[in-house]
Amino acid sequence: MNENNMEKVDIESSKEPVTVYRYDSSNNIARMQSSYEEQLNAMEPPSSAGSGDGGNGGNGKRGNRPDRPKGPSAKSMVASFLVGALVVGGLSFMSDKLNLFSGGTAASVESSASGGHSYSDVAGLTTASVAANVDEKISSVFDEANPAVVEIENYGIESQSTSSQLFGGFGGFGERMDDPRQQSQQQQNQDPVLMGTGTGFFFNEDGYILTNEHVIADATELKVKVPGYDEPLDATVVNSDADLDLAVLKVTSPDGKKFPALKIGDSDQANIGDWVVAIGNPYGLDHTMTVGVLSAKERPITITGEDGTEHKYEHLLQTDASINPGNSGGPLLNTRGEVIGVNTAVNAEAQGIGFAIPASTIQDALTELMAGTSAKSL
Repeated sequence: MNENNMEKVDIESSKEPVTVYRYDSSNNIARMQSSYEEQLNAMEPPSSAGSGDGGNGGNGKRGNRPDRPKGPSAKSMVASFLVGALVVGGLSFMSDKLNLFSGGTAASVESSASGGHSYSDVAGLTTASVAANVDEKISSVFDEANPAVVEIENYGIESQSTSSQLFGGFGGFGERMDDPRQQSQQQQNQDPVLMGTGTGFFFNEDGYILTNEHVIADATELKVKVPGYDEPLDATVVNSDADLDLAVLKVTSPDGKKFPALKIGDSDQANIGDWVVAIGNPYGLDHTMTVGVLSAKERPITITGEDGTEHKYEHLLQTDASINPGNSGGPLLNTRGEVIGVNTAVNAEAQGIGFAIPASTIQDALTELMAGTSAKSL
């Protein structure tokens, strides 16, 4: 760009002076117009010496020279061209200023003499930036919440009844023993076997774990795999509520350290369409994260157990985040890392339909489930 068309402006800042070059369109157009006028004047034909100096006795005519056909003169043609150039140039400049061809989003460029950083706010780049921020936020949710998520192993006698397979707490990779001879042998020896696995999470740093009641149902022994510990920890049942499908377990830290705990959030503030994150142990694949949206709220569902007993659940959250057998009892988190639900059920015949007990129900239930304990800051 010609420096004659630039206007130098010095800006004083608190740190150091910054020089900004601004394009002066009005001066440039005026110079162009003056140049065009000079060209037009140079093309003017010289004036006649006199009225009688026509070469034909002074009668002012051109003798036998025929008259030129009437039409646009060279001057008018050049003038039209120059006017058109001015118009097109002006329109091009205005379209650039108004960003008529840049998707409707202004592109701002900031240049400094010291750094030369440039920033573009084009629509596509803005969208990509927002998407990157969302991805980074979801990744950070997993990093912060994952240490507080545990895997729960349910050991019991195989002949005992198990929960409905509509729930996601049992299944895994062939943990169920369907061979009658193997069942009979286990019954004779009375040795507990692995009935299934589920998920839970610390909600209190003193070792209190929240999970589903059906994850620990009929267990004779419970073991909890905690991140950072090589061996599973023995767990005891503090209290449980089959109607709400909630249970509280307690483990003791071998080294006396506190456990990382998740914060129970407010599910009433969650909106349909909000991003949610589920962390659990589906089919024995520990610490698996799935992502989806909150599909619906206040869902009532009825579960029929293997013994024909119906369990009715109300006010459930519905999500399309993948919840598979083994995810039951795990946290459903918002993008702030707060627990807004406990993953509870999944219909094996459906896709993208999972349910979670809302935090509003959890908060009320914990008051009763923890009654008589010495836990702090629930």
